[in-house]
Amino acid sequence: MQWSWETILMGFCFLVLLLLARHVSTKRPKLFWVSAGAPLACVIVSTIIVFAFKAQHHGISVIGKLQEGLNPPSWNMLVFHGSHLGLVIKTGFVTGIISLTEGIAVGRTFAALKDYRVDGNKEMMAIGLMNIVGSFTSCYVTTGAFSRSAVNHNAGAKTAVSNIVMSITVMVTLLFLMPLFEYTPNLVLGAIIVTAVIGLVDVPAAINIWRTDKFDFVVMLTAFFGVLFISVQEGLAIAVGVSIFKILLQVTRPRTVVLGSIPGSDIYRNLHHYKDAVEVPGFLIISIEAPINFANSMYLNERILRWVEEYEEKENAKKHSINIQYVILDMSAVSGIDTTGVTLIKELKKAIEKKGMELVLVNPLGEIIEKLQRAAETRDFMRPENLYLTVGEAVTSLSSSMKIHPPTTYDEEAQAAVPHPN
Repeated sequence: MQWSWETILMGFCFLVLLLLARHVSTKRPKLFWVSAGAPLACVIVSTIIVFAFKAQHHGISVIGKLQEGLNPPSWNMLVFHGSHLGLVIKTGFVTGIISLTEGIAVGRTFAALKDYRVDGNKEMMAIGLMNIVGSFTSCYVTTGAFSRSAVNHNAGAKTAVSNIVMSITVMVTLLFLMPLFEYTPNLVLGAIIVTAVIGLVDVPAAINIWRTDKFDFVVMLTAFFGVLFISVQEGLAIAVGVSIFKILLQVTRPRTVVLGSIPGSDIYRNLHHYKDAVEVPGFLIISIEAPINFANSMYLNERILRWVEEYEEKENAKKHSINIQYVILDMSAVSGIDTTGVTLIKELKKAIEKKGMELVLVNPLGEIIEKLQRAAETRDFMRPENLYLTVGEAVTSLSSSMKIHPPTTYDEEAQAAVPHPN
């Protein structure tokens, strides 16, 4: 690969002209035609310069000779048998998925800019129908190309009529104007695409993604640099792969938090997020915020038992503290459980009972209760003293058997503050 200073200089000049035209149209909306006509003007001027100075012989890459006319009909060339039929089906399947992914991704990008909605089903039907019709004339795979969509958007197009105008223009060009583009430099086409894409870069949105979720920011950078330096298809594929890895990470490493009591209420919240939340003596309250299945049961088992050991060590270090007697699992956010999850409950019960504690479940869904009742290993565990609707109810009920007063509620504190008559 060789660098050509002529190409760099010429491409930079046209890029500056396009950005200047766009800036003028932005500052003065009445001059919208400046930005809309700038790409065509640059193509004409660059073609004249290359033709006049024979720049194609001095390192400037041009389009070259193009075949004139429309594609001939090709439905008579369709063959549905042969040794390569399987390969054709696989190639078509993969190409369809990639083109659909690209089209929907591009459509949602512009939908966010223009504040409208994209219907994925309609996009899929439109792309599929156009590819079927296009296959009869040997057309290239139809998709919502990012470059053409960006150029169309930058030219000021607002409705689908722009696609009709574009198709008629392309047809006229193919029929009559193809020889004129023989000396058109590729650099001006690149400058037009770069100008259109620059308008789609939303720096404040990127900063907001960084503040909201660092992993999403990594996915965004992966998609951005993948599309920029590789291709739209491969860049999106890499970004989708990273996103799937994030989902798998969330499934295999579900969120679990330790809850504490909010003084003056029967509300229990995450100890790390709420500074006012305090630990309840004699209780370890853990909230599981994901379905329990084969992918995360081992992690949950190790995580919960590790928390039990850590709290045991912490309580033993205190001289006048009460040892943990109950481990409460808040299952309000657990939407489902499989056979491995049922086995997890059984193993947790045995491990916790060996430490002289008792396992209690809070607010499991009906589906989870039914599966626990069907399983022979946990059938005896589904007793009223092991199931409660809320954490506050569980703490209040179990504290009475421990002879430990539960956290005082707001109403009790108010009554205590009222002086009794003599």
